[in-house]
Amino acid sequence: MAEAKQGNTTEMTIEERLLALYRLQKADSKIDNIQFLRGELPFEVSDLEDEITGLETRIKNYKEENANLKKNIASEKNKISDCKAKIKDYESKLGEIRNNREYDSLHKEIEYQGLEMELSDKHIKEFTKTIDAKKVQIAEAEESLNDKNSDLETRKAELAQIVSETQNEEAELRRRSEELALLIEPRLLHAYQRIRKSVRNGLGVVKVEREACGGCYNQIPPQRQLEIASRRKVIVCEHCGRILVDKAFDDEILS
Repeated sequence: MAEAKQGNTTEMTIEERLLALYRLQKADSKIDNIQFLRGELPFEVSDLEDEITGLETRIKNYKEENANLKKNIASEKNKISDCKAKIKDYESKLGEIRNNREYDSLHKEIEYQGLEMELSDKHIKEFTKTIDAKKVQIAEAEESLNDKNSDLETRKAELAQIVSETQNEEAELRRRSEELALLIEPRLLHAYQRIRKSVRNGLGVVKVEREACGGCYNQIPPQRQLEIASRRKVIVCEHCGRILVDKAFDDEILS
């Protein structure tokens, strides 16, 4: 049976609409199979890329924190040098002291600078300890990053091979699906698309096989089967809601 002119759905018979709908289902099912072949690879690639970005940001932050800690260490070392210079200056003035008040004042300054040196030395040790800990974290993150990058390259290669093997077929099927969709009135097309989204296997249109629905496998009453075979109206399965078509449609598609 020849297809109706594209877009002229009002002149199509119910039989022609059902046949176009069944052809659309066939094309869409093949696209589904191609996407199933790709499996979770596109999502795995995307997840790995996100993880790699996260690791790169973490490593960058760790290194920036260590750089700041090194600046803090340099600052504390400068403080120690200043304290030592002040202590040396105060000690040189001890011989010039003329009374106990000046002596006590200088000794307090020397003691204070010594405490400042101890505090700076404590900070340096804390900063150094933090730097060492972050170096371990950086090494672990970099090792994980290398593993993720290696895994990403493998996943990308697998995906690229599958896409290369199927892209021409998929492009042709999508073109075919779009052409067939134009042959179907919007209300019926919307119903088909809604059913496809609501069922696990994406089958919105199924044949009657062995007197049962080809989607849910529930038995179809004989009178209902005769109505489906007559192709005079759109009939849906009362159990699963799928659109039912005559099993002879397969022979007509192949002819």
